[in-house]
Amino acid sequence: MEVYGVTLASRLLLGTAQYPSPAILADAVRQSGAEVVTVSLRRESGVERAGQGFWSLIRGLGVRVLPNTAGCHSAREAVTTAQMARDVFETNWIKLEVIGNHDTLQPDVFGLVEAARTLSADGFEVFPYTTEDLVVGERLLDAGCRVLMPWGAPIGSGRGLNNVYGLRAMRAHFPKVPLIVDAGIGLPSQAAQAMELGYDGILLNTAVARAGDPARMARAFARAIEAGRDAFLAEPMLPRDMAEPSTPVLGMASFA
Repeated sequence: MEVYGVTLASRLLLGTAQYPSPAILADAVRQSGAEVVTVSLRRESGVERAGQGFWSLIRGLGVRVLPNTAGCHSAREAVTTAQMARDVFETNWIKLEVIGNHDTLQPDVFGLVEAARTLSADGFEVFPYTTEDLVVGERLLDAGCRVLMPWGAPIGSGRGLNNVYGLRAMRAHFPKVPLIVDAGIGLPSQAAQAMELGYDGILLNTAVARAGDPARMARAFARAIEAGRDAFLAEPMLPRDMAEPSTPVLGMASFA
């Protein structure tokens, strides 16, 4: 997978929040094989020195950092947070979140496009957390984004792919744009389903962090994503309405 000129061997991007301990987080990242992890500026910028320890842990894993604007509810707030994150993490990459609804954490797509345009003009390489809306996708690309990250379901819900039709249509509409499903994935099988649709990658956090054994779950997701990608490339058979015998009937014994 290539995003903003960077080739990634792993198609799994992993969040770093909600793990039982830093050691378990580190083990999960290693087992996942992920080369990119998302981090929140708020966690890093706390007054206490705990944030510095977390940053040292991430540096030690040798992975690329994708800061996010989690918790922002306006374009202005997201832009300011992204600019601060660039100073702290020394990267132009930013996972852009502008939340529009408190209950579903659905993106505010109007604020998202506004913030994406501002940040792209400022030299950022934006990974927008969006919906499967094709028009919004077009606007984000016009604003300078080179990757789109539609949700599978509300953040942290674990409901999988709520709108398979919409996600399939998005893949068909943007055949050359890297598409990464972000949010809502709860099981490896759901990640595999997204990859079988032709998606380029999966970004998730809660499904691994809240698992009983995060490291094992991270490894399971990595395998499922690889399997889903292989299945897509293998060109799966099309579903049929009627049965078709898998064994030829020609040459069967006749009892007439």
